[in-house]
Amino acid sequence: MDKLFLGAAYYPELWEESELEQDVARIKAAGLNCVRMAEFAWGRMEPKEGEFHFGWLKKIVKKLYENGIYTVLCTPSATPPRWLFTKYPETRMVMHDLIRADVSSRCHTCKTSPVMREKNRILVTKMAEAFAGDPAVVGWQIDNEIYPYNEGCFCEHCKAAFRLWLQEKFGSVDALNKAWGMARWSLSYDSFEDVMPPYPRQWRHPSLRKAWREFQYAQVKSYVEEQADVLHAFGCKNVGTNMMQHNSMSYCKINEKLDVVQYNHYDPASALADTAFGYDFVRCVKDKPFWVMETQVGWNGSEYAEGGFRPAGACYANTMLPFARGAQMNLYWLLRTHPNGQEMAHGALYSPAGREYKVTEEVRRAAADLKKCREFLQNTCVRSEIALHYSSTALNSFESAPLVKGFNYRAELLGRYYSAFRHYNVDVIDTQHGLSGYKVLLSPFLAVVDENGFYERVAKWVEEGGTWIVGPMSDIMDGNVRRYTHAVFGFLEEFAGVYVKYQRPIGNDVFRAVWENGGECSLSVWYDAFECREGTKSLAHYTAGEFAPFAAVTERKAGKGRVILAGSVLSHADILRLVGLPPIAEASENVTLTQRAGKESGVIAVETAGTGGSLLLGGEYRDLLTGRTLCGKVGLAPYEALVLRRMNDPNGRQI
Repeated sequence: MDKLFLGAAYYPELWEESELEQDVARIKAAGLNCVRMAEFAWGRMEPKEGEFHFGWLKKIVKKLYENGIYTVLCTPSATPPRWLFTKYPETRMVMHDLIRADVSSRCHTCKTSPVMREKNRILVTKMAEAFAGDPAVVGWQIDNEIYPYNEGCFCEHCKAAFRLWLQEKFGSVDALNKAWGMARWSLSYDSFEDVMPPYPRQWRHPSLRKAWREFQYAQVKSYVEEQADVLHAFGCKNVGTNMMQHNSMSYCKINEKLDVVQYNHYDPASALADTAFGYDFVRCVKDKPFWVMETQVGWNGSEYAEGGFRPAGACYANTMLPFARGAQMNLYWLLRTHPNGQEMAHGALYSPAGREYKVTEEVRRAAADLKKCREFLQNTCVRSEIALHYSSTALNSFESAPLVKGFNYRAELLGRYYSAFRHYNVDVIDTQHGLSGYKVLLSPFLAVVDENGFYERVAKWVEEGGTWIVGPMSDIMDGNVRRYTHAVFGFLEEFAGVYVKYQRPIGNDVFRAVWENGGECSLSVWYDAFECREGTKSLAHYTAGEFAPFAAVTERKAGKGRVILAGSVLSHADILRLVGLPPIAEASENVTLTQRAGKESGVIAVETAGTGGSLLLGGEYRDLLTGRTLCGKVGLAPYEALVLRRMNDPNGRQI
């Protein structure tokens, strides 16, 4: 990690040129060293077709750099100018009601349109020619929060491309019909030409819905990679695309040919502790420092303010937490509140009149503190012995067929599992990610296990000594959102050594269970009852309802490791009981801990609830932010961060 960047989105095209000097002074006054620019400035760069103007932008980039401020440049393909849409109407996406999108917002382009792609290529080439090799440009962002909005584009180009995509995937329409089970309700297609997109407001086939999303994501991926190829051809470094925190469009796939994972979030202060989930995920996509490209400063807003104002100190904690978890960059949205148009109600570091908000003081404080601990952050990294699966395939499968009313895969995974690990290092991974180095792997709600060679890899990892805690709702369908017919699970019955006697996706108060070695085992959401085969033992069994006395949690040894199968959602305490590893330290529930290791070692603690908390240290540490030497029980003020460098390593060496 060569440098840490703290900055904001800056839109100089909205302001008079005479304001540049003052904006530079504002950026420096806030303690920032980076800005993100040009994401919506296509109209300024190419006001008429084939007429390119970059002099204004080069002047600003240079001025910023002369003042110690780096630039992330953005390709503006999210907002082509009106002349392009007028001359080439096919570049506008078609909504699900078959009406072309209005030219009144953003992200309204068709990602399949050959004309749109060609115009993108030309502009990005011109940008790369103008800025490649410029030391002021530290990286590139492609498009903005790119995603198939409104369930994608329904134009004729996209329909034809979708059919071709299906043909390449399945080979024949008979294979598609079989994979999707289209004989049901006499839905079988006679040819790929019969396939229509799943229009909203109809009862849509789950397999069709998932396939349509996967196709749209594939179009986005190639749309991004075409621009990345141009930038890479000119030697541009740190190319990425800023994405929101869902994993519906696979982070692993979209970042396959990109250099740095870029991430946006606007979590309210009340969810600050849960924000770390996104950091623990994007850090693992490429196993390297990630960039937070957007996060709120004071409050969210578009036509009106929303999300609640951040209490005093919350912005500071929201700034320190991503760096604790492995970020290299954190950018706020935005530097100055827009004076007109959409999003005038959004918070910023400065008002439209250029005046500071109170929260700007917190940004200045965070910038100063990051300088104090910069060397420690550069010399250490986050290493985890525990991994938690967050699967793009599972997310899309449950979106198409939830099975449980109101089931939200990401929310359930975060609230019922990830939140148990506030005092642990945890890697949040998709199924493509390697398993080497982990002692424990948790795979709840992993609907599809048969992908990315995961069957074979996890079996080998368990045999070599890993503990796999899997279920509930795992291995229950294939990649086409089709339930298995040969068994309840794809392979878990055999691998875990059980027979699923009963299964219920609906919970009620009659289901109770106890651990075999004593104590209540809490259950919720989903219920599987197991008969244990030879070599498998029950860890907990049902004591009430029709499932008694069958097993609710089982364990089977496999080689040097073991597989633990959970038939229901367990409490945080019971999950940690199965994991069996100690926390980083004892701390209040509202204190998030991160252990850092490398040339140095230590712990970063962030209080996330604004109520104050405590931490129990098992040795002497130096707080790099205050210079204090701390040991034993340590108090944290509301939203305080402690960056604690260990005074002695395990071998007694002074650090």
